[in-house]
Amino acid sequence: MPWEPLPDRHEPEPTAMSAGLDRLVRHLGGSSADAMTTLFDRWTEFVGDTMGAHCRPVSLRGGVLLVAVDDPAWSTEVRFLEAALITRLNAEMGESAIGSIEVRVRPRTGRNT
Repeated sequence: MPWEPLPDRHEPEPTAMSAGLDRLVRHLGGSSADAMTTLFDRWTEFVGDTMGAHCRPVSLRGGVLLVAVDDPAWSTEVRFLEAALITRLNAEMGESAIGSIEVRVRPRTGRNT
């Protein structure tokens, strides 16, 4: 016998996929899906070509942005610019999603950038 919905049940209205993604990302401790997409897609635009070539966002959880750098010198640079980066990124993303930045040195593999 094929499955049929209960007779009094109304079909739910379709919702945008972004609404489900927002719930999922927020449940995992992140910001909105739009903010996360903006952060990762436009990273180099926000931080500049030079910094963007050596630093990349890894995650954003609970207001903490994890940034990977390819050299310890860039770790120092990101820490020195932390307050300015937080202000700029929050302004560009349209919300106060970032409260602090953690930096990890993770050399890029397979690339000479």
